Amino acid sequence: MCVVIPVHDVNPVRRTPWVTYALIAANVLVFVTMPGMAGSVTGGTKLAQLCDLQAFLDRYAAVPRELVHDQLPRLVPTGEVGVGPQGPGCVVAPPGYDKSPPLSVFTAMFLHGGWPHLLGNMLFLLIFGNNVEDRMGHIRFFLFYVVCGYAAGYGFALLNAASADPLIGASGAIAGVLGAYLVLYPRARVWVLVPFLVFLPLRLPAWLVLGFWFGLQAVYSSGLGVSGAGTVAYAAHVVGFVAGMLLAWPLKPGTPPPPEPPGLLFGRRARPRYTW
Repeated sequence: MCVVIPVHDVNPVRRTPWVTYALIAANVLVFVTMPGMAGSVTGGTKLAQLCDLQAFLDRYAAVPRELVHDQLPRLVPTGEVGVGPQGPGCVVAPPGYDKSPPLSVFTAMFLHGGWPHLLGNMLFLLIFGNNVEDRMGHIRFFLFYVVCGYAAGYGFALLNAASADPLIGASGAIAGVLGAYLVLYPRARVWVLVPFLVFLPLRLPAWLVLGFWFGLQAVYSSGLGVSGAGTVAYAAHVVGFVAGMLLAWPLKPGTPPPPEPPGLLFGRRARPRYTW
């Protein structure tokens, strides 16, 4: 629910962001192998696939109630289809596996609920993750990414301790990346598309783009503007963003300002114009 779509930032990097690329590849690979997700573009998902997906998420997604109380439920989906008094449905039974709630926060960072969820997250990670990785270094960036994801996951769980709904997505970790980018490169220019009858391309400062994004997440997390905060874990975005800002703050004094070469249009140098 973002009113601007970032497409490129004017902030070159000194080295290849291998961790950012690896995270994107891992998220895409996990998504296409998740049960029922191969047909999620057309929406043609059968009951058997839905039951399989429900069992998969119950095992590998982060569940707030499990994180807070560190215990599994008595009954979980098995992935099988059964017929009961209400008709066909998913069979539940005692869990036949051992699940570590703390570890589920990590696995949940690579699970997504559909193509829009995945592609939106990967777009933000691609645009803003490369510069944060460039500033932190590969290993520190990966650790930073994971810590922000854990902060977002547990922060959301503490605010929704009774919830048994699975929490999935890389949004919390990526929100941390956005928070770090705002601290390190507030004046970097970001090309965005603003929907106003048509998509208008604008080059805006990062502090405006990311500050506005964070403001929307904070408003939505309170339940304003959406019914019951919808099905999106906006509170996880807020916690992840703040965690990213705090972790990146010590690096701010040594961060050089981003260059802003004149005549750039979506990352390509425009033709010179002569006047007389």
